[in-house]
Amino acid sequence: MVDGSLPLAVAAHRKDGRLSRRAAVEVIAIGDELLIGDTIDTNGAWLGSTLAESGIRVARRTVVGDQDDAIRSAVSDALARTSAAVCCGGLGPTPDDRTRPVVAAIYGWPLELDESWMTAMHARFDALGRDMPEANRVQAEVPRGAVLFRNAIGTAPGLGLADDAHGITVLLPGVPREMRWLMENAVVGWLQDRLDHTDRPIRRLILRTTGMAESSLAERIAGVEAEIAPLTLAYLPMGSGIDLRITSWGDVDEADVTTRFERAERLLRDRLGDVVYSTGWTDLADVVGHALRQRGLTISLAESCTGGLLAKRLTDSPGSSDFMVAGVVSYANAAKTSLLDVPTATIEQYGAVSRETVAAMLEGILHRTGTRCGISVTGVAGPGGGTDEKPVGTVWVAAAAGDGRRVRRLNLPGNRAEVRERATQAALKILLDMLTRA
Repeated sequence: MVDGSLPLAVAAHRKDGRLSRRAAVEVIAIGDELLIGDTIDTNGAWLGSTLAESGIRVARRTVVGDQDDAIRSAVSDALARTSAAVCCGGLGPTPDDRTRPVVAAIYGWPLELDESWMTAMHARFDALGRDMPEANRVQAEVPRGAVLFRNAIGTAPGLGLADDAHGITVLLPGVPREMRWLMENAVVGWLQDRLDHTDRPIRRLILRTTGMAESSLAERIAGVEAEIAPLTLAYLPMGSGIDLRITSWGDVDEADVTTRFERAERLLRDRLGDVVYSTGWTDLADVVGHALRQRGLTISLAESCTGGLLAKRLTDSPGSSDFMVAGVVSYANAAKTSLLDVPTATIEQYGAVSRETVAAMLEGILHRTGTRCGISVTGVAGPGGGTDEKPVGTVWVAAAAGDGRRVRRLNLPGNRAEVRERATQAALKILLDMLTRA
């Protein structure tokens, strides 16, 4: 029976009646589909971020299959290390959902039918005009002494188990929407209470960069780590750039965190200049959209190798109709001439992937739409089609901002998808630089 006391292993970390700032939980994702790649574990990333913001550090993430031995070993090992585990998955009504009985056996608690949850499940199926299958009955089986977290959007409740002998274990459904609802509405608070929550939140600041390799970035900001300590600096390579994460792990007084972050950001921006294009998780396309909107400008696009990816990125956010006018995917040469007025002679003389063709594509889309800003892209995305003169990854970009024009050749690494993504990122950055320096 849960009495609210701290697990012995966790209590050992207490200092002067307060939990050590390094007390942590382990996250365990359960399901064969995660191991064989049918499903990507997005729950782990979300849990890490959410728990960090609540002052609870995730020390380790583990993925195991649906086998009893694998689940038992993962949970037992996690409890031995940190005395607190958060498990996702294996709470469904089918025979391969084994998390509930395996964890109940670790604690030595028998499963008992929770009549109130049976009633709630029946009501849920009645509201859908369906009979509840007998298989769902197991979702109302709760380990004796566990806390049931009522799931308002699904049939699998969350469960909380805690005693002095084993520690704290939370069981959550693997369906992301249900897991997140339970965490936000019940489990985070329950964990904070059980962990005698006194930690400062783990805070992060993200600076997004593009156009510079990770090694070059590290050289440019060498020594910054020592200057911003005890904050830490991490490099997060993305297909379109490098994100820099500055983290406060709870070692800084809350009153000082903001000042320290501001100083760290200033140091990095001073070293990197306009390589940094945003703070937080803002996409470069949103930054460009904001710049266009601020200046009352509209844009049109002429795309070949990127196949409309630029248009997608610029229109992913609501309100893009403020600045986005049109986009033409002129993949074939005939489309370049008929839709963008590129002279046939230009393509015949210089080729579709050339400075002359990309410049003509830009002027054609600007003339056709009447916009003052535009981007055109043509290139060889691969995997075939390259030549010695124009190998795979050769991309030409042209951009217009008012009366200004810029044309650039790019030599981009990667597979087809990576070349296309990097081409759109580079094109957006070229335009942003033109807008902000005008």
